[in-house]
Amino acid sequence: MRLIAALAFLALLLIAPGPFANSIKNPVRSRRPANCAQFNIDDRASQPLRAVSLPPAQGGCHTRLMNGLPIPDPDCTAGAINPTVTAAVLRDPAFRTACVRQRVTTEHEKAQTYEWYSILHAPNNTGGSQLCELDHLVSLELGGADTLDNVWPQCGPPGVPLAERYFKQKDMVENYLAWRVRRGEMNLAQAQKGIAANWTQYLADAKRHCTSARCQ
Repeated sequence: MRLIAALAFLALLLIAPGPFANSIKNPVRSRRPANCAQFNIDDRASQPLRAVSLPPAQGGCHTRLMNGLPIPDPDCTAGAINPTVTAAVLRDPAFRTACVRQRVTTEHEKAQTYEWYSILHAPNNTGGSQLCELDHLVSLELGGADTLDNVWPQCGPPGVPLAERYFKQKDMVENYLAWRVRRGEMNLAQAQKGIAANWTQYLADAKRHCTSARCQ
């Protein structure tokens, strides 16, 4: 009788809503907006721009400077795209990056990259005190994949306003390239490969055409 009761309770957990049901959900897959199905996206698809061997040895990854700004180690963070997120999808005003965000890796898994790059977690890393961001090298708004070969910790510099932190400047580049792709002024593959190779090459143009959130 005890065995039957236990099996019945387990079945209840599997079918009934509530806190027990929430506890057995796959923690990797975040809640997806209802409209995502209309785009026919494979939210777990990933195509690396260059093959890398992961995970690397702890401390085996090193950022480099390009135009005085940090870019990731190409042997650890070469960039990856989701080939089902096409330029047509990105041009659709209904598309949201939540359709692919945290569909493959969790924030906890992405945080492993701090150890790869020997970077300590910054305390109070929120709001105006934010010093680091777990950045998608090829941004999700450019069809980047949510996989670890496309994620790196972008930190610093300290002692400057939030808008001048490196990750905020890269955000401007991401907005600028996505804007150009949506307008048909740049090929999506060109933008993806360019930002993966050296995101800093677009910063001057981004500053001319964009604020932190909008380009014109």
